[in-house]
Amino acid sequence: MLASTVQPPIISLFSSTGSNPLGLFLSAKDDSLPEDSCIMLVNDASGESFESGSNDSRAKLISPPSVESAVDEGRGYSLSQTVLHLQSPTMRTTFIQSHGDLGIKHPWIHLQVRNMGREWGFEVGVVDQSKRRGTVRLSTFQSVPRLHPATGDKPALLHLPLAFPRPSAQALTAWSTIAIRLPSLLPYFSDQSLVNEENNSIGIVPSGTYAYVSHVKIYATCRLRRIWFSEAGPSQALPEEFQLYSSS
Repeated sequence: MLASTVQPPIISLFSSTGSNPLGLFLSAKDDSLPEDSCIMLVNDASGESFESGSNDSRAKLISPPSVESAVDEGRGYSLSQTVLHLQSPTMRTTFIQSHGDLGIKHPWIHLQVRNMGREWGFEVGVVDQSKRRGTVRLSTFQSVPRLHPATGDKPALLHLPLAFPRPSAQALTAWSTIAIRLPSLLPYFSDQSLVNEENNSIGIVPSGTYAYVSHVKIYATCRLRRIWFSEAGPSQALPEEFQLYSSS
């Protein structure tokens, strides 16, 4: 999609406050659980849904975990903004995924997400300069790193643990910004010790120089504000609209 274009230092893939937030994504949800599975835009502070005319309006939205805050008596802990709410008890059936082959060459991916107190995960497809593909999955239910060899047309999967920061009484917002340098993960695709099955060969994996991101997939359950890629990581200056501001 973007491989043949000149890529700016920062590429925003998703913004919940944009005119068409899911314009670059396809979505799927568990229709067998209409009261508990949904993907919709909501106001983070009030929980008000902007999807009143859709089938998702039947869903009973869960509330974020309550957190005691000593900052401003807890006011402003949420964002007074539109965010994307993904919810389902069956994580793998409810997600958004980017269209096509992204071809984003930047080494850093950033996500602004809110912990909803349920299991959550996301995936990033990575490709090396020899066109070898792999998938990095990070999830809150995973306890140890695991490498699942490629099978059929599915590339090797590197599954890593993910944890939200512990709640703090001094927190200014309930939101977290996750930043990952993707090239640093490629060597783990060749780590035989991460393969659970004995005598199982790793097969073809991305093991050379990092080239680009092929796709991004966000699973339920979470609230999502923005996904972007950068050249320099957290130290890179960001536009004003990327900042997290509470509703106080």
